[in-house]
Amino acid sequence: MRHPRALWLPAVLGLALVGIPVVSLLVRTPWSRLGDLLGSDIAVQALGLSALTSLAAAAAAFVLGVPLAAILARSRFRGRSVLRALITLPMVLPPVVGGAALLYAFGRRGTVGEPIYEATGLVLPFSPWGVILANTFVALPFLVVTVEAGIRNLDSRYESAAATLGAGPWTAFRRVTLPMVTPALLAGTVLAWARALGEFGATVTFAGNLAGRTQTLPLAVFVALEQDRDAALALSVVLVAVSLVVLVALRDRWWTGR
Repeated sequence: MRHPRALWLPAVLGLALVGIPVVSLLVRTPWSRLGDLLGSDIAVQALGLSALTSLAAAAAAFVLGVPLAAILARSRFRGRSVLRALITLPMVLPPVVGGAALLYAFGRRGTVGEPIYEATGLVLPFSPWGVILANTFVALPFLVVTVEAGIRNLDSRYESAAATLGAGPWTAFRRVTLPMVTPALLAGTVLAWARALGEFGATVTFAGNLAGRTQTLPLAVFVALEQDRDAALALSVVLVAVSLVVLVALRDRWWTGR
């Protein structure tokens, strides 16, 4: 089917709006010095911390998000739409607001943070644990939405057949449901990891920007923009490359549901 010609101009403008900044970033990148820039102490520390915290956040999102997705997909109860809205709120919430909410909840004087501090002495803000918590907060909805869609699209007759053969709810979920939605589990986990890797606002608000302790890759880019533009470009290229690889690899799962 041929598209109306009137669609082409705004479509090209939309492509240019996204594509020109990315191309400009790649053109300005000092490729000949890329290895040296990424090998600096600050870059190595930021890369290592980002890798560690984003992987930990993806694991936490998996452990917490899969049960949430299953409940939202299979259970029928009053307030389910409100629960779904609450779980997905971090996807649209301004990141700085999310960081402030985390601070009031898990800060040293926060609703939950104060009892944790009094019981264990653990201070979450301005620590690597705070980075993981902030990353999990923003990444969790991506896993929940993806896995919930996978479970909702699953033919429930398979689970019913397992039940008739004597499998309990937990056994059916573990032996039937989860294996059949493995693509959704993988896609959701990778999306959660990529979102955690690129998180900025909630992290800087809740965990700060301490070099070698809480300064992740996006935060290092922000600082480098004022001190070393070439380093900022090099670190930005890493994030762009990771994002493109994830989106291309998951294009069918995320956009077509196949």
